[in-house]
Amino acid sequence: MAIKSFQGARRQQQKVTDQLSCRVSDYMTRDLITFRPDQKIIEVVEILIKHRISGGPVVNEKNELVGIISEGDCLKHISESRYYNMPNEKDKVGERMMTNVDTLDGNMNVFDAASIFLESKHRRFPILEDGKLVGQISQKDVLKAALEMKGQNWNSTVK
Repeated sequence: MAIKSFQGARRQQQKVTDQLSCRVSDYMTRDLITFRPDQKIIEVVEILIKHRISGGPVVNEKNELVGIISEGDCLKHISESRYYNMPNEKDKVGERMMTNVDTLDGNMNVFDAASIFLESKHRRFPILEDGKLVGQISQKDVLKAALEMKGQNWNSTVK
């Protein structure tokens, strides 16, 4: 007596790489709020609150990345102003921004970027192309990518 298989016919698994792109550049934000080194810190605070963001890239007149300014940088300014009991409205972004900025490659796999987020504890990474700022990827962007691809085989996506 023969043994019957109850699994049914097996479908060939479609190649995910043809249907799905998962590069950082596919999920990054391109329409960014940026800051200039000569902007006042108080202006940055107003923009961060108005747009409900926690920081942003600082660029020069050629749209080249020169730093990142965050809520934490603004808090340091406020704390020091209070310590000296003198609101310092003249402080500029260029004096408070972080200048040693890590960036990611737009062609990187978005799940590789997730690993870098975990290792670095950064909330966002700027994306440069030919030395110019073209976008920014955040942890939330990576989460959105994962939601879009749920049910797919993430290991076989493009690297």
